[in-house]
Amino acid sequence: MHILADALRSLQVQLFPHIEDCFGEPLTSKLKQLVTTLEVVRIEQHVSSPFMRWKGRPVSDRRPLARAFVAKAVYNLPTTLMLREMLLLQPMLRRICGFDRRCDVPSEATFSRAFAEFALSDLGDRVHRALVGVHVADQIVMHVSCDSTEIAAREKPNKKEPIPPKPKRKRGRPAKGHVPEPKELTRLEKQELQSAAEAIEALPKLCDVGVKRDTKGYKHSWVGWKAHINWADGSVPLSVITSSASLHDSQVAIPLAKRTAEQVTSLYDLMDSAYDADPIHRVSRQLGHIPIIDANRRKGAAEQFDPAKAVRYNERSTAERGNSRLKDDFGCRHLRVRGHSKAHLHIMFGVIALFADQLFKPLLR
Repeated sequence: MHILADALRSLQVQLFPHIEDCFGEPLTSKLKQLVTTLEVVRIEQHVSSPFMRWKGRPVSDRRPLARAFVAKAVYNLPTTLMLREMLLLQPMLRRICGFDRRCDVPSEATFSRAFAEFALSDLGDRVHRALVGVHVADQIVMHVSCDSTEIAAREKPNKKEPIPPKPKRKRGRPAKGHVPEPKELTRLEKQELQSAAEAIEALPKLCDVGVKRDTKGYKHSWVGWKAHINWADGSVPLSVITSSASLHDSQVAIPLAKRTAEQVTSLYDLMDSAYDADPIHRVSRQLGHIPIIDANRRKGAAEQFDPAKAVRYNERSTAERGNSRLKDDFGCRHLRVRGHSKAHLHIMFGVIALFADQLFKPLLR
């Protein structure tokens, strides 16, 4: 925390006045938020320089484009066209992103090509992993809250293949010497034996239709994906997995917990009743955590938490607040790209912008 306090003091005392002196006008609160986010994220360090290419036609520098996509998330802009127009009209924003002149701002097609390159190189995951390693990995996280949020897309959903009917079971006793076929493991039981990478690779990632029941008991559907996120205390995102919208929340809990455990040390896993499954309880304990999972009423009479667990379970509201901010303030309600890799990158730009914003929030109160 004292390192963050020193960084914030350096920004407020040195960098902000220097930028204002260069442009002769004060920075707005949004520009200050953008400068702070870019200083924390340092996304240009994860993008290769065009000067390292020796053959072929030189491409435009991708580092300012990456900073511009972070600005798009900070400003909660719905389209890249709107981002480009702001870069052309606002000199301070343009220079902060790394474009010296108006003619240096590339075309919308170049923005699109750069975004596709960033998606193929897993830029969002690499930047987020580095942020967690620098700012959270050396601390003990008390509570990790797991939850998912819908990500609506403007894309045609993929048709599901029909499930073949199960063969009818023959009546009567089995013949003498008959060996029954071994029961196939469920996805959760397979994930207990798999690594995080193997389990994530096996998850469905096609765009389809998801259905969810809200807090008032009403069902609603959407076309697109679902973002599964593990949140630390203070609504700091630790791990993110993007899956098909139709996938049940519980099917991602185990790989998400294993991936989070590879990066940080935590004590309690907080989940709602959708995650109440025996394999999830077992994996949480195997990782050295204490699972606090609301009982699913479909199993019968719901068990009540003891007073200590009930107080800790209330911390799960950090996931609800984090999902709300991610969609309302950092662009995840405006998905305009197609395909899983691009949709995931769009979510990750919002995640890393939210990560930087949440880090400094306790210092600004």
